[in-house]
Amino acid sequence: MAEKKRVYIAYTGGTIGMKPSVNGYIPVSGYLSETINNMSEFYHNDIPEFEIHEYDPLIDSADMSPQAWQALAVDIQQRYDKFDAFIILHGTDTMSYTASALSFIFENLSKPVIITGSQIPLSQLRSDGRANLLNSLYVAAHHPINEVCIFFNNQLFRGNRTTKQHANGFSAFLSPNYPVLIEAGIEIKYVAGTTQESEEGGLTIGKIDQQSIAILHLFPGLNWLVLDNLLKSPLQALVLLTYGVGNAQQDANLLKTLKAASERGILIVNCSQCLQGSVNMDGYATGHALSDAGVISGLDMTTEAVIAKLYYLLSQNESYELNKKRLITDLRGELTPVV
Repeated sequence: MAEKKRVYIAYTGGTIGMKPSVNGYIPVSGYLSETINNMSEFYHNDIPEFEIHEYDPLIDSADMSPQAWQALAVDIQQRYDKFDAFIILHGTDTMSYTASALSFIFENLSKPVIITGSQIPLSQLRSDGRANLLNSLYVAAHHPINEVCIFFNNQLFRGNRTTKQHANGFSAFLSPNYPVLIEAGIEIKYVAGTTQESEEGGLTIGKIDQQSIAILHLFPGLNWLVLDNLLKSPLQALVLLTYGVGNAQQDANLLKTLKAASERGILIVNCSQCLQGSVNMDGYATGHALSDAGVISGLDMTTEAVIAKLYYLLSQNESYELNKKRLITDLRGELTPVV
């Protein structure tokens, strides 16, 4: 009989491990482990051995930060040689940001890292957490894909391709521009389940820390003084959420402001407000004008992936020109290269 795989479960916080109280669900230290210990299905022969580490204090996903991402990466690196796979239990609100950030931090990843959670706590009768965690354990052990993924509602996604689409439904996540990796139905079905290649040697982690980044959602009638004031702040990068394939108003003051900011070394990235599709600033004159002003295409990356990638790139202290080049370069499967 083959030796069972060993999986490390890091419970960072989130709904999955919360306990009901008179004031609603609350995080309680040790409650998740106690709940799992009382569920026999987690000790089925087909489920790998696992070890749970509950973070202290538990982190609400709204409080996630680059510092927390770095600490989580270090935690996994320190246990990397002792386990075959890693599962991170996380709140859903910022799960896509964490998945994207970890995908950039981990270099030469050769084991699966699956992030999951739930919309209803694991201890509750109708919890989706039971299926999410059981499937995550099963897939990690028997169908490993060696990259940072999210498992939710019977689907395994590439983590840096996801976005949260539903506030309170079980189908909380969507991968708008990349197919799911695995569908866990009656059988485990590989869809785009390819393992990213890793080089010789062990896991290394890159640095990620706090940076000055902002997002501006464009809308008709936006006063460009807002943008001007924003860019006058000590900003390192700005994400513009534009229309359609990357269009914005044809306003001379807007273009002048963007060009001046780009020339000062502020990275300005153009992302579409649309869930699906890719930014193409050559398609219309309105987009081409942004390109001429130094704005960088976000291609088909999610906003979460762009933010995480900016944090990661700016933390490496490289030049403005190199960062511009790497933003449109596929580093971890986060974008579809233009051919």
